[in-house]
Amino acid sequence: MDASDPMPGSILRTATALAALGLLATSLRGQSPSPWSVLERPRTRVAQPTGRAITPADLMSRLYVFADDSMAGRELDTRGNALGVEYIAREAARIGLVPAGDKGTFFQTLPLSYRTFDSTQTIAFEGRVLAPWVDYIPRDQGAGARSIDGVPSVYGGTWGIPGSLIDAHAAAGKLVVLTVAPAGYAQGIPGAAARADVSVRFPDAAGFAVAGLDVMPKQIIPFYRNTGASFPPTDPAPSFIYITKALGGELLGASLDSLKPGASGRGFTGSPRFFDRPLEFPGRNVVGIIPGSDPRLRGEYLAIGAHNDHIGTNRRSVAHDSIYVVDHLYRQQGADGRAPRLTPAQADSVNAILAEVRRKTDGRSARPDSINNGADDDGSGSVSVLEIAEWFAGAPVKPKRSLLFIWHVGEEEGLFGSEYFTDHPTVPRDSIVAELNMDMIGRGGAGDVTGQTIAGALTRGDSSYVQLVGSRRLSTELGNLAESVNGSGAHPLKFDYAMDANGHPQDIYCRSDHYEYARYGIPIIFFTTGGHADYHQVTDEPQYIDYDRMAQVSRFVADLAAAVANLDHRVVVDQPKPDPKGVCRQ
Repeated sequence: MDASDPMPGSILRTATALAALGLLATSLRGQSPSPWSVLERPRTRVAQPTGRAITPADLMSRLYVFADDSMAGRELDTRGNALGVEYIAREAARIGLVPAGDKGTFFQTLPLSYRTFDSTQTIAFEGRVLAPWVDYIPRDQGAGARSIDGVPSVYGGTWGIPGSLIDAHAAAGKLVVLTVAPAGYAQGIPGAAARADVSVRFPDAAGFAVAGLDVMPKQIIPFYRNTGASFPPTDPAPSFIYITKALGGELLGASLDSLKPGASGRGFTGSPRFFDRPLEFPGRNVVGIIPGSDPRLRGEYLAIGAHNDHIGTNRRSVAHDSIYVVDHLYRQQGADGRAPRLTPAQADSVNAILAEVRRKTDGRSARPDSINNGADDDGSGSVSVLEIAEWFAGAPVKPKRSLLFIWHVGEEEGLFGSEYFTDHPTVPRDSIVAELNMDMIGRGGAGDVTGQTIAGALTRGDSSYVQLVGSRRLSTELGNLAESVNGSGAHPLKFDYAMDANGHPQDIYCRSDHYEYARYGIPIIFFTTGGHADYHQVTDEPQYIDYDRMAQVSRFVADLAAAVANLDHRVVVDQPKPDPKGVCRQ
């Protein structure tokens, strides 16, 4: 979701300086400037003891610790993430949660590793050795990837034009060569096809050679080379490579543009291979329980979750106040926005604002910054789950059902923690009656662009704003209960369902940990106050959070959790359940 185009203009009115700052933004008309006085707020705060009540002060004490620079952005496989996870576990123990991880601990360790391309393994065609990352791009399909050594090829048609594709049985045991139409581009990347979708369409193929390399942006190749952590799957799966149309034509003996689907051809000698390299800092979920008070119902669980990781640090430092001002003026959706091109007048306006801010702060606002602190994403959710846990732990009477508190790791890398927990739950999976997920609940003010409607209109927050996603996708009753609990509160929230629309391009239903529960038919609700200019930026820091809003959302989630946990029946699942191994569709 991050973009990295350089942009002309700078606080020095030179193209090179602002490009070095990495100021990426999208220009929006009609938006008045934010009050720049926030840049004068203190960056640190001495933590105070927390109490049972869910309060802004408690949330602030927790978040200034959890999103401190010392955590270095809490990225998976970093010391910072390990420190953040251990902080949560210490708090869970202090609060009095019952450990529900591995071997009597709060930690559930994920078997993640890095899958690295084996450059000693060659692939050749007609005796010509092909150069990886030049003639072809290998994509890892796991340890169970099928060999394509000597496998004959078949032209499978054009991905993105369903009527052009061959039948699945015609692809069995073959190397399927595919072209890609723009309608089939994965994540909008020219030439790319979604490996999971292609594999589902042709599950018994030996492999895929997708002829999209000619149009694929060159900057995507380093991304493909530097693969992140993943689970080491062993189930059989087709191999997957990207090739040029010319190489595809050589395989099939004619130009791909002239071939009909089903045409057969020759194959490669050799097959792509990857090997495993362990993480330096193991990825860990934190899991704790408050046992229920009803002997009949305490074997059922309501899960309340957030994710404990973020995106770490940038390679280069930037001037913190410059990023803040430019993004809040011209990139108000943060990393979800596109890079701006500042006009000279816009650069002059930025320079004038920065000069005044730096005068008031004696230059402190211009501090070099490379740490993506993740105060809102998802420090806000993580510390709110702790706050809710402390509220329930101190209650004289516990809810009838047990409460399962879980802080998932690796959400930013691909929902690793929630995927692993739901595949390998530490309580019986069918005992989980629902899951409430909080991710980014610390903003949502009138000055924040929180998202967009399915038609593309930008949405903004207000004093009681919160988005709900997925609340009725599996259980109408759960969604209705959320509305009922909210309506009965003294300070009801204003629910925004715009991001929950079927087919919404931002695909929020599929992009956070709640979906890993929903795929198993567990009803969910995702709570977020939406996006903003500091999303996935170094400016997502604790001093910019709305702690009153966090407390308001947290109290509501606690009230809803109590209502669900005290029902005399499980919330009814009355909508179709997804395929747990299928591809998520919003």
